[in-house]
Amino acid sequence: QVQLVESGGGLVQAGDSLRLSCAASGRTFSSYAMGWFRQAPGKERDFVATISFSGVTTRYADSVKGRFTISRDNAKNTVYLQMSSLKPEDTAVYYCAARRSTTATAEDQYDYWGQGTQVTVSS
Repeated sequence: QVQLVESGGGLVQAGDSLRLSCAASGRTFSSYAMGWFRQAPGKERDFVATISFSGVTTRYADSVKGRFTISRDNAKNTVYLQMSSLKPEDTAVYYCAARRSTTATAEDQYDYWGQGTQVTVSS
């Protein structure tokens, strides 16, 4: 069982940066691939980024490639999403997720989810 708690969301202006954190419980965090997803109002939840258990492999949605960076610190049981050059269309609730396997981009491939943190980007 893994429990995930996101933090770091807030209200920022277009062009600003923000770092989200996702703290995981449990002693086996380093064996889970982690992902970030987001859901804008009235839309489905979309893939943002994923990172392998070792941190070596990362994948990004085209919409955030070059602006967002996913990383993890297995000693702290935490995964991060560094977001830069934020745009109003990045406004969403951001969720982290865990799966006991390789990286994945599909929502239904993840086993555990956090409650989400709101990111609002004003123009």
